[in-house]
Amino acid sequence: MTEKKCCNILGTEILVTNMADTVERIERGIEDLRGAYICVGNVHTTVMAHDNPAYHRVQREAAFVLPDGKPLSVYSRRHGFPGAERVTGPDLMLALFGRKNHMRHYFYGGKEETLAMMRKKLNDEYPHLSVAGMESPPFRTLTKEEDKASVSRINDAGADIIWVGLGAPKQENWMYEHKGKVNGVMIGVGAGFDYYAGNIKRAPRIMQKLSLEWLYRLLQEPRRLLKRYFVTNTRYLWLLHKERG
Repeated sequence: MTEKKCCNILGTEILVTNMADTVERIERGIEDLRGAYICVGNVHTTVMAHDNPAYHRVQREAAFVLPDGKPLSVYSRRHGFPGAERVTGPDLMLALFGRKNHMRHYFYGGKEETLAMMRKKLNDEYPHLSVAGMESPPFRTLTKEEDKASVSRINDAGADIIWVGLGAPKQENWMYEHKGKVNGVMIGVGAGFDYYAGNIKRAPRIMQKLSLEWLYRLLQEPRRLLKRYFVTNTRYLWLLHKERG
């Protein structure tokens, strides 16, 4: 495992890594990562962290922030880190699912039907995988009693990795609030559950390589993502231009 190197992008430290290094970093460092959390960063979360001090703190206190969005790894390569590669949440899930490392996986987030489809696919495609539990929380703020019960379920299940699929910024805020409370490492994967269940299709590889996955997502969910992508992406480019002076 290589030493931890980061590239500062608009104030957020983005890990310089690749998939193999990330998997090794998690597997070999699992004991040190217990109770901590890992963010997957993209243009949207990076701009939010720049504009919102509270969310910036959430990103800063993560064990590390992965370059889920390709523009982040491209920026890193152009600023002195030629080995920087994109590591997406959905791809990281599959990479760790395929490992026979005896880790127990817990899935927090998503709809009941999405989790049911995931469980079926996991049983078929990764029969060796140890699923510690799956939980679809209500789409509202949990009471203190409900949250305490949820933490107990996660810990009683012996989860090593807690995959959190609540979407940004909700999932990062949830992980921050539960830092040190759960006994595994939390990893926020956004729409990773929907991708794996087949609710959302991934962009073709050529679009991913050309940093156009956002456009593919936009075409699938225009009403929800139009403002987010165009406003945030434009602001990202403007902030980088302003930073260069």
